[in-house]
Amino acid sequence: MSDQQRVAVLQEPEHMTVETRPVPTPGPGEVQVAVRAVSVCGSDVHYYDHGRIGGFVMHAPLVLGHETSGVVSAVGDGVEEPVVGTRVAVEPQRNCGRCEQCVRGRYHLCPHIAFFATPPVDGSFAQYVVVPATRAHPVPDALSDDAAAMIEPLAVAVHAAGKADIGPGTRVLVTGGGPVGLLCLQVARARGAGHVTVSDPVERRRAVAPDFGADAVLDPSVQAAEDVPPVDVVLECSGVQPAVDLAVAATAPAATVVLVGTGAQVTLPLDVVQSRELVLKGVFRYAHVYPAAIALAASGAVRLDDMVTSHHDLDGAVDALLAARHDPEAIKAVVRPG
Repeated sequence: MSDQQRVAVLQEPEHMTVETRPVPTPGPGEVQVAVRAVSVCGSDVHYYDHGRIGGFVMHAPLVLGHETSGVVSAVGDGVEEPVVGTRVAVEPQRNCGRCEQCVRGRYHLCPHIAFFATPPVDGSFAQYVVVPATRAHPVPDALSDDAAAMIEPLAVAVHAAGKADIGPGTRVLVTGGGPVGLLCLQVARARGAGHVTVSDPVERRRAVAPDFGADAVLDPSVQAAEDVPPVDVVLECSGVQPAVDLAVAATAPAATVVLVGTGAQVTLPLDVVQSRELVLKGVFRYAHVYPAAIALAASGAVRLDDMVTSHHDLDGAVDALLAARHDPEAIKAVVRPG
């Protein structure tokens, strides 16, 4: 193996180059992963467009990509598993393990978290990455490299559905029919939801939602909350004000609204929240759900490969980032660094 690798680097908004950098070496407790697939997230696109997401701001060149799969290619001292040659889904976060949040098991809320492709931490648009061995989760042969990369966004959906306590018969509304919304839809179905509606103003997204298990779709540009029977759970996956308004308006009394989508500041109708005794919950990434997400995908209950609509190499990373903008059929683009 060469000691050099190719890496796609966002130099500044709308300016990406492919560079040669040293291959990272795993330290104690770490593994080196030869990257096979990186599925593109909306956050990658946001950094490409704007160089920031909220308080996370680029101040130096950044390697994008955090939805990652690959093969363990080297291990550091003290690592017994996974062994070299193991196919893995990479959980792209490194926590301190010592703070109050880590001690309480909420390692995703660690104030010292280092998360792939979140400034100043580089991501996985690269041929090799190094991660803690505990964050390299073995995947079965039943999962393709693409599907293994998409365990990361599936973990978000599993975490969100767990926050909502979705079970048999639950009436669910998913606001936002993008990739995370489609994953939340499928996880809700896998947990036994009785009826799932997907709301999205984009016709193409409404068109594909039934293929992934939606009982009904709603166009929020022409329909209102009154067009949806009151729901027990809303998984809000867009982060925009109109969707948040619909999320609250469509609830039954004592419903749970889980805020999954990342966005700017929004307002809430406090009178509705109080009079219906709604439960509002936020979601920030995930913790302890990768094994469950892998098992769910391997069972066939969630169709990950069917969401992949294009493949790109490192030289085509920009095309991958802009795939949804240029192709109305696009759902999920995948970069294959190798």
